[in-house]
Formats: sequence, structure tokens, C-alpha cells
Amino acid sequence: MNEQDARFLLRAVALAEAYVGQTAPNPAVGAVCVRDGRILGEGAHHRAGEPHAEVNALAACREDPAGATLYVTLEPCSTTGRTPPCCDLIRARRLKRVVMGCLDPNPRHAGRAVELLRRAGIQADVAEGEVHRRCLELIAPFAKAMTLGLPYLRLKLALTLDGFIADAAGSSRWITGPETYAWVQQQRARVDAVMVGAGTVRADHPSLQPHLPGAPRKIRVLVDRAHAIDPAEVDDHTWVASRDLGYDGQDLRAMLRTLCARGVRDVLCEGGGKLAGALLEAGLVDELVLIYAPKVLGVGARPGFGLAPRALAQAMTFTPVERQTLGVDTLLRLRPLTSALRSR
Repeated sequence: MNEQDARFLLRAVALAEAYVGQTAPNPAVGAVCVRDGRILGEGAHHRAGEPHAEVNALAACREDPAGATLYVTLEPCSTTGRTPPCCDLIRARRLKRVVMGCLDPNPRHAGRAVELLRRAGIQADVAEGEVHRRCLELIAPFAKAMTLGLPYLRLKLALTLDGFIADAAGSSRWITGPETYAWVQQQRARVDAVMVGAGTVRADHPSLQPHLPGAPRKIRVLVDRAHAIDPAEVDDHTWVASRDLGYDGQDLRAMLRTLCARGVRDVLCEGGGKLAGALLEAGLVDELVLIYAPKVLGVGARPGFGLAPRALAQAMTFTPVERQTLGVDTLLRLRPLTSALRSR
């Protein structure tokens, strides 16, 4: 793969990024059709049941794409689902080459399109290096669902410098500043569901919806171990885990499997401390996002992690993958060493 291949694949990634959070249970995918260094057409997958990125890119071509190269972030589908297989369209439009960002994570399909296309005389290549990593990251929730039957779970906590999420009275508004608030709204728009525990619901009555123009409504998942959720908190976009997901107060993994079976691929958990600790203890967290405000609350405030003490040798270990500032706050994104993305 050369520099031009990388450039056009990154353009396909950018196209897909615009639809992250809108395509469940499918992944976000982008595609670009190119001939002689010129983009003939480009497109992305918008929603499940609608045309795939390859179809939209080829339909957008300003001229016959015969002999062109198609850059697509994910291996084209090779079987009929809610739409016809993209491999058939690629053959019918007589493309010369297909460059894929990554293979289909479904073990039954991985590499099948490569074989079919090559058998039809079409050069089929798979990206390597940083571009390959970007494409894998784009489909991480879909990949985890396909391989493990679980949604990708991002645990976000807003903390003081001394690691607290609320003061002794339980007040947590607002630990972090307006820039963090805006960032959280963007992240909510990029997932399928936002999850909190019953304590957070009682304390804050959060809508958990992205307050952005045009953002689709998200599923609210309320983890209610004690059946204490007020019915007034529940609307058509709310699933109460003890009622709707069969959660018995113990098996969070089974609860998440039920979410995945219902088409939820990407979950943002916004705490609180007990739920955060339980998810970490169960090894269910794929990304840990900590946003530190330049504040100190002191002994007696409410800790971010409801975890039992452990020896240093048994400490949970994470790998930092991103640092950024949000106004006066500091964001640190980490992955456990056993996260779904790192294990591939």
C-alpha cells in the first residue's frame, strides 16, 4: 500500500466518521472510488437497511467507474442480508482494484470477499499500519459484538484531582466545565446507548440524550439492582435493566449480552461509582475515560470507583491512548490491557 492508498483510505474513514452512532447494528463504513488519482464518487453507510458505503460511492460516480479502484474502510459484504452483496456490484461495475481498511470481523465472512474478488480477476488488498489501525478502531464495537456477543463499553467519569465524583452530600453538578459538557454531548451522539446506575438517576435525573441539533435519540439504560427506579423516569427510549434486560442484580455480563442481542453495539456508561467499580471488577470495560477538573474535595467525598482495597501488585493496569485538554479540565482515555481492541 502506497501513500496515495493511505490518503484515499483516510478520506473513506472521514466519511464513515460522520455516521458513527447512526448505523447500529451495522458499523459505520466509508468508501471512495478513484481513477488516475481523481475521486469519481464517494459515500458512506447511513443507516441499517439502507445502501452500503460501496453502493453509495459507486452511485455517486460522475462517470463509468470501470477500471477504477475502490477504497473502503471495511471488507465488502459477500452475502445477501438486508441488502444485496457489495461484491456482486463491484464485479458488475468492472472495478480493477479494491483496497480494504480491514477484514470483516465476523469469522464466517473474514477474507471471503478477498477470495471472491481475486477469483473474479479484481486485485484485492488489505491496508497495513496506522491506516489499518484507524479502520479497526472505527469498527471496534461491531467487531466485539461479532466475536464476543457483547457491546463495546466506554466508562466515563468526571473527577476531582483527588478522585471524587461528588461531594459528601452527593452533589456532582458541575465538577467539570462547559467545554467538557460540550464534549460529552458529542460522545453521546456517537454511541447507541448511554448507561447509568439507579443512584445517579435519583441524584441527577439525567436525560442522557445528546443535546445537539439533529442528533438521534439514544437508548437510556438504567441499571436498577434494587428495583428502585421511579416510573416517572421511564420513557419510550429507556430500558430499565431489572425489568427490560433481565438483570438480576448480579450478572452484568448477561445484561450486556441482552443489550447486544437487541442491536446495541456501543455503550457509554456515565457512572456512578458503584456501577463503575462493578463493571471494572467484571472485566467489561473497553475504554476508561477520566476527565479531571482542577478541584479538590477532600476526605469524605464520594469516590469515582466503588472498588474494594487491593494490594499494589493486584492493581488494575491501563494503557493511556489519548490526552487532551477541555478548557481547564484534562481528559485521559485509557484501555485495559485485555480490551477488545488490543486483543486483535
